[in-house]
Amino acid sequence: MRRVWKGMMIGCLAFSATAAIAAPLDQSLVPVARTPVEPVLPSSASAPNAEIRPELRPVSQQVLAFAARPSDLPLLGPDTSLMPYLRPKAVEQEALFKKRKLRKGSVCGDIDIQGKPVGNVPGRIKACGIKDAVQVTSVSGVALSRPSTMDCGTAIALNKWVDKTVKPTFKRRGPVAEIQVAAHYACRTRNNQKGAKISEHGKGRAIDISGFKMADGEVVTVLNGWRKNPSKRQLTKVWRGACGPFGTVLGPNADRFHRDHFHLDTARHRRGPYCR
Repeated sequence: MRRVWKGMMIGCLAFSATAAIAAPLDQSLVPVARTPVEPVLPSSASAPNAEIRPELRPVSQQVLAFAARPSDLPLLGPDTSLMPYLRPKAVEQEALFKKRKLRKGSVCGDIDIQGKPVGNVPGRIKACGIKDAVQVTSVSGVALSRPSTMDCGTAIALNKWVDKTVKPTFKRRGPVAEIQVAAHYACRTRNNQKGAKISEHGKGRAIDISGFKMADGEVVTVLNGWRKNPSKRQLTKVWRGACGPFGTVLGPNADRFHRDHFHLDTARHRRGPYCR
């Protein structure tokens, strides 16, 4: 009985496999091999081996406009030109000539310090005098109201102060065009007092500034502006900015001798700059 049942089961399984193979494709359990598909070429490729290339980029309208410019115009205006104007040779030569002239008129090895060398300046007394003195007419593009004699150390300090402090402080109000010089080299005692020590002015290491003249003609004086805003704020700033480049800075708050000017000198003190 068991043999008969087993034979019937084997027969059923064989029949099922045969039926599955013979079934339609949409019902068959056996996968069918994929039919090769021919690639579809673009309509423009008529030949089988035609090469496919991208289309050329159209010419820019700016290039067309530049090519169509009038032949009698060497350069187009800034509103239509693709390139900036070429700098004329005359402008280049003028700039070079100006720089050469500034270099020729510079002293202390700095093109921003304009003036002329003076050499050794002897004093009336032994403690006075300057070695390798210069007569400065302008610093950092700002003129001095009169040529001022000093040594190079003082000229360099003056140039640094004007460039880093004076010009930025008066930038909106000015620009500053001239520095009014109250005193420079003079063989005398401090504050012209009898029996006092020789002033730094007598050694070519000091300069007194009484005011600043703007490009529009306005003058800001130490005497009138020190206690009046906005001049007081600006004058205080330039006075404070001198403390560092110069070793001694005295202003209206120092004493009665300096109520109308700033005294600036390059004397060095053991405890650092003396500013009052």
